[in-house]
Amino acid sequence: MSDATIAPDQPAPTELADGDTLLRVRNLTKYFPITKGLLARTVGHVRAVDDVTFDVIKGETLGLVGESGSGKSTTGRVMLQLDKATSGTVEFDGRELTKIGSGELRRTRPRMQMVFQDPHASLNPRMTVGSIIGEPLVEHTNMSKSDRRSRIGDLLDIVGLDAKHANRYPHEFSGGQRQRIGIARAIALNPDFVVCDEPIAALDVSIQAQVVNLLEELQDELGLTYLFISHDLSMVRHIADRVAVMYLGKIAELTDVDRLYTRPRHPYTQALHSAVPVPDPSIESARERVILTGDIPSPANPPSGCVFRTRCPIATDRCAAEVPEFRELEHGHWVACHYADTEQAQLVDELITPA
Repeated sequence: MSDATIAPDQPAPTELADGDTLLRVRNLTKYFPITKGLLARTVGHVRAVDDVTFDVIKGETLGLVGESGSGKSTTGRVMLQLDKATSGTVEFDGRELTKIGSGELRRTRPRMQMVFQDPHASLNPRMTVGSIIGEPLVEHTNMSKSDRRSRIGDLLDIVGLDAKHANRYPHEFSGGQRQRIGIARAIALNPDFVVCDEPIAALDVSIQAQVVNLLEELQDELGLTYLFISHDLSMVRHIADRVAVMYLGKIAELTDVDRLYTRPRHPYTQALHSAVPVPDPSIESARERVILTGDIPSPANPPSGCVFRTRCPIATDRCAAEVPEFRELEHGHWVACHYADTEQAQLVDELITPA
């Protein structure tokens, strides 16, 4: 699969965040082969994640946002080595995960966990809640049966469920309760890092805030670090410290949450920002939408140069010829756009965020 491996057009930044870095992701790439015929001959590749670079700081919540199909979930899965990377590196607390053996990876897994999007599909309907939460304890610890039972009760209590319900099955719980069970399973081994893969997308709006508040409380109490994947910009603004915006497998913009929502510099981020309603009627009436034309290109055949150029309101011929450098406009604010610091981009920004 040598044709699926790419070399970065620019040297990877040495530091993308201030503070004690827990994960360093460099030039991460994941291509899925497209096969054809009885012999399953490879005729192309889906570029799900394409040369992605970012850091995750200990104790923070890094939001990862973008439209469906942008590669957010695949990024999270490759970071945890649930899917193997095509190329690039994932360094977790000084350990290179893409190069370690299965035995060492198994010993590292308790420190990295995941909360999945669909709380119904991610829980085995044939297992009791106690068995589901206790499974990581069986696999990775030498706890006695009584100690496991006590730990399961404590975990249910931590996530706001009754420990007496450990013998019930997932179908006996609501969607929000099932997601709490998934969270209890994820924190059972006292992990350092948790990937939250759209954990509220399948829940009622009335339940979403409860689950997000639970995640925040657990982060404060247990010292967790989150990668919070979502397409809901409003919710990410509430929970995240920094935000990375993905489009068609690439990081378009990365900065702290305040700057991303008050001064977005990438045209794609600006378009997403313009679609979020403002609660103040006077401001909302003065804003204009940045309407993106066309559909998202296929990740099996992405555009040349900048992958966003086919829908970008300020694209030029240069955008088709050159891949934009992922560069630091100002301290801690990274953008992959040729014109992010030009007057043209600033005019778009002023259009959607009037004074």
